[in-house]
Amino acid sequence: MNTVDRRSVLCAGLGAAAAGALAACTRPSSAPALVSPSGAAVAAAERERAGTGPTRAVTLVAAPARVELGAGLTADTWAFDGRTPGREIRVSAGDRLAATLANRLPDGAATSVHWHGIALRNDMDGIPQVTQRPVAAGSDFTYRFGAGVPGTYFFHPHVGVQLDRGLYAPLIVEDPKEPLAYDQEWVLVLDDWVDGVAGTPDDVYAELRRGMSGMHMGSPDAGDGTRPPSSGAGMPTRLMPRSRSPLLGGRAGDVEYPHHLINGRVPADPEILRTKPGRRVRLRVINAGGDTAYRVALGGHELTVTHTDGFPVRHQRADALLVGMGERYDALVTLGDGVFPLVALAEGKDATGMAAVRTGSGGLPRASTRPRELDGRIVFASRLCAADAVRLPPRKPDRVHRVELTGGMMAYDWSVAGRHFDIDDPTAHPLTVEEGRRVQLDFVNTTAMWHPMHLHGHTFQLGVSGPRKDTAVVLPRTTVSVAFDADNPGRWMLHCHNAYHAEAGMMALLAYLG
Repeated sequence: MNTVDRRSVLCAGLGAAAAGALAACTRPSSAPALVSPSGAAVAAAERERAGTGPTRAVTLVAAPARVELGAGLTADTWAFDGRTPGREIRVSAGDRLAATLANRLPDGAATSVHWHGIALRNDMDGIPQVTQRPVAAGSDFTYRFGAGVPGTYFFHPHVGVQLDRGLYAPLIVEDPKEPLAYDQEWVLVLDDWVDGVAGTPDDVYAELRRGMSGMHMGSPDAGDGTRPPSSGAGMPTRLMPRSRSPLLGGRAGDVEYPHHLINGRVPADPEILRTKPGRRVRLRVINAGGDTAYRVALGGHELTVTHTDGFPVRHQRADALLVGMGERYDALVTLGDGVFPLVALAEGKDATGMAAVRTGSGGLPRASTRPRELDGRIVFASRLCAADAVRLPPRKPDRVHRVELTGGMMAYDWSVAGRHFDIDDPTAHPLTVEEGRRVQLDFVNTTAMWHPMHLHGHTFQLGVSGPRKDTAVVLPRTTVSVAFDADNPGRWMLHCHNAYHAEAGMMALLAYLG
């Protein structure tokens, strides 16, 4: 089973010698031949996507940073270009992106960038030892790909639990033929924050790995989910054995974060979004959190949901949105006159993030404000339908994979079908597909915890007419079936987007046969 220390040493030490080892652990001669991440099939699929737009060149410097979270609170973390969220990247559909990652992280830490939700060429997907060599400390790597589908996306590392630091930023792909009418838009990045305030994500993971059974052994305060300071943290990290949410089917999360942020700010000193009354605003909501689903509402207003995970849905009115880790939702709202709280309730955790919308006079809402809309009509993916233009045509699946979600909190041994993904042998036990086929994935959750399951390089459809998505919330003891057309050859990760569940092993490889 993988551990933080072993993975960190492994990724840091691969360096240039890993060129021939990338996603190519020696397999038995009887093992199926898989498409190479940089093979001819991948190049052909990229040519099919090729747009006529210009190339946008950007540089992302991943380095230690002291970030200001508001109300005098600072945190020492890792971030892109010294800020969190990192600077938004905005392109038009059909453009190409040339994004150079400059790894300036300390202690020899390797990293990467995964372009979450983008259907791109496989060798640009940012998965060390699966699609590329890890980007070693002091090195640079340039990701080059076409941005073909408009939508709300984001990017983050895919090494260890680096996602739960400050290394993330929005990626917005605009539609040159935008069908929605609105006056302006706001991008809202939600995050649960621990790094540099109550230890690090690695400290959190080390505590989780002891398992819930260890929480009641040797610690007088273990009954409320706390632990003594870990050796590297300097202060205790709190775990949450009792977090509960009926919407999520029971247990809501594993970690009690000290802060919840909207656009990098705490509720006591929120970002203020200013405009005029009567303006129609598009909200692009991104959950970049590690362990928290958010219920999002704008006090005194009704939302009209238009997209999820970048793809349009039949418009639906809502008071609040439930957004799992890795999910994105777009909504339209016509603003009243005054000052209004835009609240992200940490589902089942009795805490909130907040921004403030100001269109007129009035004082700022209190940090503890919880508008009544949070308990109104709550929309999540299973209550939405795909827009007609993006609904998959009816077709019997050519291949059905049962993806059994297994494990639990007692030993913290999250897995797929009882197997923990092995970064040393990533092509072991792949879920295989063939190009051009309709594939059905049946997520069978045998655990007592919900899981936001994310598929790289593709979008799937929930059920027969549900929304097109890349991340599906699978509640405890339930089965969720999704379907997609295998139109993007390569080797793609399928995993829980709870950062700690994925690191513990709830990942699998979906690979095209060569």
